[in-house]
Amino acid sequence: MSRGARWLANTDADSHVFPDWLAVQLALGADAVCGVVEVDDWSPHAPRVRHRYEAAYVDADGHAHIHGANLGVSARAYMRAGGFPPLPAHEDVALVRALEGTGADIAWSARSRVRTSSRRDPRARGGFGDYLRGLAADP
Repeated sequence: MSRGARWLANTDADSHVFPDWLAVQLALGADAVCGVVEVDDWSPHAPRVRHRYEAAYVDADGHAHIHGANLGVSARAYMRAGGFPPLPAHEDVALVRALEGTGADIAWSARSRVRTSSRRDPRARGGFGDYLRGLAADP
């Protein structure tokens, strides 16, 4: 039996994973799993932010969302893809694109779920919090 990590499950410090989160990722049998996120609390935002978010978000299998807060990848696929690139933002997207480039089997699953923060003062510039802030801007 080999030593070392076999599966890398990624989330964010301000997110909550469900008790079966890791089991769901592993049960999908893919090289990588891109899961969905649920926003924990919409109250810091104007109602239009939630409306715009829900109008654009696909909470179903086959979605095309990439969230660093809900991403799992086999160690082998991660190494083949070159790992997370050293980017200030969207390193999760870059990794998934690299995985696609290697022919990795990616499960785009709504079964893998994470509840994430809707904070108005995000710590990571260019990430999910800034996306929500952008939805608040007038068109």
